[in-house]
Amino acid sequence: MIKDMTTYLSENTSQYLTYIWQHISLSFETLLIALVIALPLGYLAYEKAWVKQLATALTQGLRVIPSLGILFILIPFIGVGRLPALIALVILGMPPILLNTIVGFSSVSGTLIETGLGLGMTKRQLLFRVQFPLALPYILNGIKLALVEIIASATLATYIGAGGLGTLIFTGLGLYRYDLLLIGGGTVALLSLISMVAFDLSIKGVEHYEK
Repeated sequence: MIKDMTTYLSENTSQYLTYIWQHISLSFETLLIALVIALPLGYLAYEKAWVKQLATALTQGLRVIPSLGILFILIPFIGVGRLPALIALVILGMPPILLNTIVGFSSVSGTLIETGLGLGMTKRQLLFRVQFPLALPYILNGIKLALVEIIASATLATYIGAGGLGTLIFTGLGLYRYDLLLIGGGTVALLSLISMVAFDLSIKGVEHYEK
């Protein structure tokens, strides 16, 4: 098995690196779009109760739909390729960021907010100098959960022609090539682990700085 894996990697290094790049680029592009949507929506939900109720219900509903189901639902409308994969992964990545953003802002002490207003801070200053820094550990945790889920779910993008490490996994399944399964699955697991460790260190750093 190890010999087969070594042989594949030595003979197909360029293709393997291409799969990794496709997987990483799709995952981080998805994360960026999810952040642009979920962070402002999360703050708005914190500010307005009706938005919070709507956002919570929406995210809970999205979590019920399986990753592969979202991909196949989009095919009749926008076809196959990178775009439907991107949309599906954004839908999957938004809930953890959105919910943790709401929790983060809600955790900020009302006393601190009143103190800031009493010192003459504007709403904008209060947001960026008090609320956002204190909510940041929760937000980073939400981003971590979203990224891990996106990296794992991106393997399914192969089904609709978006490439990535899922190509190795599904090729391995089709050809009974356990070496390809281990290479593809192991690389996805390693990317997820690296992401988790990086964000855990970031969260600890932020919490230490705030103390």
